[in-house]
Amino acid sequence: MTEIEQLEIFSNKIRKTSLDMALSAGKAGCHIGGGFSCIEIFAVLYGKILNVDAKDPVNENRDRFIPSKAHCILPNFASLLHTGFIGQNDILSFHENGGLLAGHPENREIGLEFSGGSLGMGLSVGIGMSLAAKRKGLSHKTYVLLGDGECNEGSVWEAFMSAAQFRLDNLIVVVDYNNMQFDGVNYVIMGLAPLDEKLKAFGWQTVSCNGHNIGELLNAFEMPHPEKPLAIIAHTIKAHGIPSLENKAESHHAALSQEDYDFVINAMKDGSYGRI
Repeated sequence: MTEIEQLEIFSNKIRKTSLDMALSAGKAGCHIGGGFSCIEIFAVLYGKILNVDAKDPVNENRDRFIPSKAHCILPNFASLLHTGFIGQNDILSFHENGGLLAGHPENREIGLEFSGGSLGMGLSVGIGMSLAAKRKGLSHKTYVLLGDGECNEGSVWEAFMSAAQFRLDNLIVVVDYNNMQFDGVNYVIMGLAPLDEKLKAFGWQTVSCNGHNIGELLNAFEMPHPEKPLAIIAHTIKAHGIPSLENKAESHHAALSQEDYDFVINAMKDGSYGRI
C-alpha cells in the first residue's frame, strides 16, 4: 500500500469520526462547513507531517500545531482520537457540559496548544512559538491553519509581515481556501485574490494546491523555503462531500441530517467519495 493510500484511509477515519460527532450534536448543530473543508489537511498533518507523540505530549521539541480557524474542531478532535491523544469516551463528550472537548479547549496534555475562538489570533501565537524556538536553538516547527475568511483580519497581515521580517523558516501556514465565510462568498465581502502574489510581496514562499488531494498536499509541505516562512494555499470546498450543505455559507454552523450522514458513509464504502 502506498503512502498516499494509507493517508486516504486515515482521512476517512477522521471523516467518519467527524460525521459521528456532528450527528451526535443533534439540532444544536456544529461547525460542519469549515471542518469538512480541511479533513485531508488534517490527515496529512497528523498522518505524516507533525512530529508529535501522544505518549510524550509536552516534549519541548515537539512540533506545534495552531488551528487558528478554531471552527475546524471536528477533524481536529478526530485526529487526536486516531493518534492516541484522547479516547472514544472523550469524543462522546463533545458538546456536553463538563466534557473534555466542550467549546475550544486548550490542553497540551491532549495535543491542544491553542484554544482559539476569536479569529485572527493564531498566527501571532505561532510566530511567537517559532521565534522562541529559533532563540532557544530548538529544531521543532510550528504549523498554523488559517481560514481564508479569517484573512480579512488586520492582525493576520501584521503577522504576515513580522514572520517574514524574522525569517521564520520554521513556520508553515496552511490557508484553507474554501472561498466562503460565515456570511457569504469571500470576493463579495472582502476579496483576497491574488493571495499568493500578496504573500510573496510580503516575503513568504508560497505554493498552491488542491486541498482535497493527498498527493498535492504532501508535495506542498515539501516545498523548500530557506529563510522564509511557507504559506500553502489549499483550495477546498466548504462542507466538502455533504450534499445539502456543500459550498453553502449556511454550512458554517449547521445540523447534520441522517440522510447526509448515510450518503457520506456509503460514498466512503463504495469509493465514490473524494471526487476532486
